[in-house]
Amino acid sequence: MPKVAILDDYACVALDLADWSPVRDRADVTVFDRHIAENEAVEALQPFDVVCTLRERMAFPRTLIERLPNLKLITIVGMSLPNLDMAAASERGILVAHPNFANPRFAAASNGTPELAWGLMIATVRNLAEEHRRMREGGWQATTGLTLDGKTLGLLGLGRIGKRMTEYAKVFGMEVIAWSQNLTTEAAAAVGVRRVEIEALFAEADVVSIHLVLSDRTRGLVTGSDLALMKPSAYLINTSRGPIVDEAALIAALGAGWIAGAGLDVYDTEPPPPDHPLRSMPNVTLSPHLGYVTRELLTAVYSDTVEAVTAWLDGAPIRIANREALAER
Repeated sequence: MPKVAILDDYACVALDLADWSPVRDRADVTVFDRHIAENEAVEALQPFDVVCTLRERMAFPRTLIERLPNLKLITIVGMSLPNLDMAAASERGILVAHPNFANPRFAAASNGTPELAWGLMIATVRNLAEEHRRMREGGWQATTGLTLDGKTLGLLGLGRIGKRMTEYAKVFGMEVIAWSQNLTTEAAAAVGVRRVEIEALFAEADVVSIHLVLSDRTRGLVTGSDLALMKPSAYLINTSRGPIVDEAALIAALGAGWIAGAGLDVYDTEPPPPDHPLRSMPNVTLSPHLGYVTRELLTAVYSDTVEAVTAWLDGAPIRIANREALAER
């Protein structure tokens, strides 16, 4: 029987959130509930014909793909996977199947990330993680928080998520300013936002929240110089991608008290090592890349995954992202 691996199912929900019987009746299915490093993955994934990935939780560089001789299908979330070497997969004849974004379940689950971002913002400016730790240890309050009403929210990025953040901000009585490479004054004004230059955004905002796609243009975009422009009472929230921010510069700014704190859901390396400095800083609120991780979204993801694997088992693969590259082989 073909062998199918479900990767990085940290919460052990993949088999519960979709009906895998069309696959399990015809293939051996193995669930990996922890992150697997590349060297371990070479041995662990050797037998598998199919691997089902979840966003960027696991990388598939050429060095790994070329050492998995049985691999025939990779399912991904998105039209591409930033840490998947699509060319290497195509050269080896490996199909890469993407989800059906016309699936109404995806639209219904699309607000998971902005909701998490807003919750992380409140937790950060009110020091909830630190106070939670004290309560667990038998202590009592030791910090003071920030009221969002009347403050300025600076958005790096005013796409779908940024616009949703704007709606939340207005309910909380915040002024919103925004910047991105392609944002115009007119587009910002259309949603009640004031467009500013990036330097002004960092200088004026009481909270800066990042909502940009990681790309060559945005990698390392937020530098130490930008953080130095922020008020000592200001906070940085990142639920987008870790490498958009110069992590060393952020750690330095937090350690020196140049900014009041940060709320982070994303990191340069995921998961970050146990001794990573951010894990022990009292003015940082951390979550383990939970932005898109909701039962609603994962139900849509895994339902589409089952559909793609079943179609492959039927010999009629669907939604193949690298179909043209494979045709040119």
